[in-house]
Amino acid sequence: MLTLNTKIDSAEKIDGELVLPFELREKSRLRAKLTSGEEVALFTVRGTVLRHGDLLRSDDGRVVKVTAAAEATYRVECATARDLLRCAFHLGNRHAQAEIGDGFLRIRRDAVLKDMLQGLGATVTEEDAPFEPESGAYGGGHHHHGDEHPNLLAPIPLRQKIHRPAQVLSEPRD
Repeated sequence: MLTLNTKIDSAEKIDGELVLPFELREKSRLRAKLTSGEEVALFTVRGTVLRHGDLLRSDDGRVVKVTAAAEATYRVECATARDLLRCAFHLGNRHAQAEIGDGFLRIRRDAVLKDMLQGLGATVTEEDAPFEPESGAYGGGHHHHGDEHPNLLAPIPLRQKIHRPAQVLSEPRD
């Protein structure tokens, strides 16, 4: 199985494509298939979000491009910029992820949010589209000075030992 754990900025050759909805691009551990059908294991640092167009290098040097899959979304449009800003405020107040486009917002389909937005005067249209929500106020990646491998997404676990409380031997107390 191909292992992907290094994000790169550019490549001369793309060897595969990984199409994922946003929900899966947020996961730190993932088993998936390339468009070719080849299985891959993805290891990222918790909190890493893969974006449309990101490039990942495999353990054998191949490069895979991440593509945002079309998914069930609503396109939110308003007559004025002020009304659209009101909609964005109310979505944020409910911690709903939203993509900000030129004159529109895009959210995952949610009937409750749709009713709220229509109540605010928005036109809400169903569409299947790639979903790229804003990362949020604290969502930008950061880099610690002195990191030897800043593009390494996460170490590949050779073997994970899972602690189970039932396996702990209690010592006799005096």
